[in-house]
Amino acid sequence: MQLTTYVLDGHEIDIRPAPMERDWMSESTDRFAYRCLPLNIANSFGWQIHTRWGFEAEWKGGAHPEAVVVTADEGNVAPAAGHFGGSSLTFHVPCLFRTEPGFDLMVQGPINAPKDAIAPLTGIIETAWAPYTFTMSWLFTRVGQKVRFDRDEPFCHIFPVKRGDVEHFDPKYRKLSENPELEQEMGAWKEIRGELIEVLKKPGANARESWQRLYFRGLDPKGRPVPEVQHQTRLRVKPFTR
Repeated sequence: MQLTTYVLDGHEIDIRPAPMERDWMSESTDRFAYRCLPLNIANSFGWQIHTRWGFEAEWKGGAHPEAVVVTADEGNVAPAAGHFGGSSLTFHVPCLFRTEPGFDLMVQGPINAPKDAIAPLTGIIETAWAPYTFTMSWLFTRVGQKVRFDRDEPFCHIFPVKRGDVEHFDPKYRKLSENPELEQEMGAWKEIRGELIEVLKKPGANARESWQRLYFRGLDPKGRPVPEVQHQTRLRVKPFTR
């Protein structure tokens, strides 16, 4: 499968495979956050676009584009501005993406990377045909709060999605008791989880040693491995090359 970015002449763009690591996860006690496999997989699901230099931005209140004040680090030009007005801060992405027919591009903020006083917006672009660039916007959530984006900080996260897939699902409600086998497996898991919680309540308990890692290892509550095709512990996303 091909994903191509055509960079506008005279511009540069810094796109990298999204890393599994997050500062807040690394700073968690004993790096405990990395024991959550769903977080790890989501973190590295796609590519990040990074700023080429740092800047500060502030929303003064009001709906005019000038209400967002952006100050670039000395000697640089700010890569974002209050382009659309209101509390929006908009990054211009100087390239055209091309996906294969039948695929769109999900465009959003960095995954599991919260930023105080500002939140990213999300869009889906029809990159199989559209000859248009797109912008990446964030919304300030507080007036008068300065927000900083450092040099090399990711401001956008992208990954292809297959068009129409979500519409093909036929979602239904069911009572768990209608699936006795699944109900039994969940009951076994609840029992194991309850035992772990009790162990962790004891003085001097070591969470690392007590952690069963069933989901992480792809095991059901009885210790049986799930089919390999259904389990993944790490993504290996390729970098963009010429």
